[in-house]
Amino acid sequence: MNRNFILIALLCLLCIGRATAQSVTVEAKIDSLQIWIGEQAKLQLQVAMDVKQRAVFPAYTDTIVPGIEIVEITKPDTQFLNDRQRMLITQEYTITSFDSALYYIPPIPVTVDGKVYKSKALALKVYSMPVDTLHPDQFFGQKAVMKAPFAWEDWYGLIACSFLTLPLLGLLIYFIIRIRDNKPIIRKVKVEPKLPPHQAALQEIERIKNEKVWQKGQPKEYYTELTDAIRSYIRDRFGFNALEMTSSEIIDKLLEIKDKEAISDLKYLFLTADLVKFAKHDPLMNENDVNLINAIDFINETKQPEEENLKPQPTEITIIEKRSLRAKVLLICGIVLLSAAIIGTFVYIGLQLYELFA
Repeated sequence: MNRNFILIALLCLLCIGRATAQSVTVEAKIDSLQIWIGEQAKLQLQVAMDVKQRAVFPAYTDTIVPGIEIVEITKPDTQFLNDRQRMLITQEYTITSFDSALYYIPPIPVTVDGKVYKSKALALKVYSMPVDTLHPDQFFGQKAVMKAPFAWEDWYGLIACSFLTLPLLGLLIYFIIRIRDNKPIIRKVKVEPKLPPHQAALQEIERIKNEKVWQKGQPKEYYTELTDAIRSYIRDRFGFNALEMTSSEIIDKLLEIKDKEAISDLKYLFLTADLVKFAKHDPLMNENDVNLINAIDFINETKQPEEENLKPQPTEITIIEKRSLRAKVLLICGIVLLSAAIIGTFVYIGLQLYELFA
């Protein structure tokens, strides 16, 4: 009985020892034992261990052994086994050689929890290319650089970008001119009927009357606006440029056309205006009112009589050139965006041309 118990205990210890010894295994294999010079082979290193253990693979850089170079090292691939109790880590190396020889690859060490485990040794035979030296005519010299054939597909992007750049550049120039001249992006055109000269003059005088500039201590501005309204009326009514003439020249020209009674009150208005503008004359309150009435009377006495069934006057186009702050901000943002788009397009074209001709 004691003998059986001792045998069972020894068998258990032996199994435990074998399990412990086999808890970590390192295996290395290569997919081809013979390659040509410059040909590549795959060297695979596998480590089987418990999940709780940690492995450190060898830190190869350029070569495994002198003469065998490393082309690429893949990331370790981990597979879980036995209900995630164990795991299999695979590390793959792409190797090559440029010298014909039989290479010995020593056991590859892997450190697991501070203990070093090694794989089996490997061998790699590298063959040189056979050369027939008895027939040198089969060798050819260095080939000349060949020019790539022309293909429209390579130029589609450049052509499209070039055509796109032209309208963008034109729009950018238009925006810059608009913001420099302080004009809106799109002109707002307002069509209004053209008023007869006497109606336009009476509207302007009514505006001057309502503003009451003379009551604010600005008689010079008052008489300047009043005489300008009369001069514009004379220009449109009688056909000579009264805006560029002196007061006496206007009176003399009107005397050739109208009677003296219609011009007498106007003469007094121009005289008062000249004294205010050039002699710093300070007219009385009733004097300002009298001159305003004289201007209205002159217009009513000299206006062209309206005829019945008169054809409507031609329309006058007035361009409104006002721009809000919001429109100005949008205009500046448009200039910035267009500039960025054009610069990006030119950079893209330059890179494409460099790739085609480099």
